[in-house]
Amino acid sequence: MNEFENLHVEFSEGVAVATFNRPEVMNALNQRTLEELDALLQKLEGDDGVGILILTGAGGKAFVAGADIREFSRLDALSARGLALRGQRLFTRLEEFSRPVVAAVNGFCLGGGCELALACHIRIASENAKFGQPEVKLGIIPGYGGTQRLTRLVGKGKALELILTGEMIAASEAKEIGLVNHVVAAENLLPFCRELAGKMLKNGPLALRYAIQAVNGGAEMSLHQGLDYEATLFGLSAASEDMKEGTRAFLEKRKPEFQGK
Repeated sequence: MNEFENLHVEFSEGVAVATFNRPEVMNALNQRTLEELDALLQKLEGDDGVGILILTGAGGKAFVAGADIREFSRLDALSARGLALRGQRLFTRLEEFSRPVVAAVNGFCLGGGCELALACHIRIASENAKFGQPEVKLGIIPGYGGTQRLTRLVGKGKALELILTGEMIAASEAKEIGLVNHVVAAENLLPFCRELAGKMLKNGPLALRYAIQAVNGGAEMSLHQGLDYEATLFGLSAASEDMKEGTRAFLEKRKPEFQGK
């Protein structure tokens, strides 16, 4: 599926690895790249052979170093709002994607790139990764969900510090504040992500989908509402063929053969 100009996509054993491929500009997100990511998500939604999506960056220096600033010079208040809303819709689609999405952060992860990583379900960073929301240095604020997702992930105080200073933090600090799940050596980044993907692929596809929905949806609800939502999704999963297969396999002491039904 390499019909894209700015994304390179490879498939192996149920895993799709999409690499942002603009290393000459540190993989900056221009509108074409965002459109290609949107098209990729649409294609993968209809492909039952893909269970996990891994996003990473080409060139070894950057995951995504931000939005393409050259496109900002033509913006006014109205067009900037439209740009932000389009980016937010795409990143929400990524966050609500029915299969787990792992960000393999292999370098600079700044601005729109950090917002992209925040929309992924799991973030794994190489030791040389750097994170930040430096938009205030340009006289603007994060517009692709950074003010909202970063706050929900690391808390209001730390989010405000990162956003208001615009400073970068190292991968080790990103892990300390809960921005990333794991930090690994650069050469082990993709192997680690593939190993993590393999662990998730052993589980029921419907269960993974419902778990993502429960966590994402419940995070926006009161505890009482979230528990009720969880119970509903638990009920749906319990009525699935995957649940029957999973329980049979457990009792028969064999590996389950899930069908996603």
